[in-house]
Amino acid sequence: MIVDGVKVNFAGIDDATREEAANYVAYVRGRVSMPVKTINVKLCDDGMVDVSYTARGEKFERIRRITGA
Repeated sequence: MIVDGVKVNFAGIDDATREEAANYVAYVRGRVSMPVKTINVKLCDDGMVDVSYTARGEKFERIRRITGA
């Protein structure tokens, strides 16, 4: 599901709500200074969750200079 422009993927959690996804988005944004693209939430065997994220790349322009001699 997409929450506030971030795609949130749940693995092993079938009944995740939009509110839970929004909480994970807020959690990651509170700890990361870069813009977040995706968040992956995986239920582990011990009942804990593993949260990983992908950040958006910075926009840039490639400048090529051709010089003639």
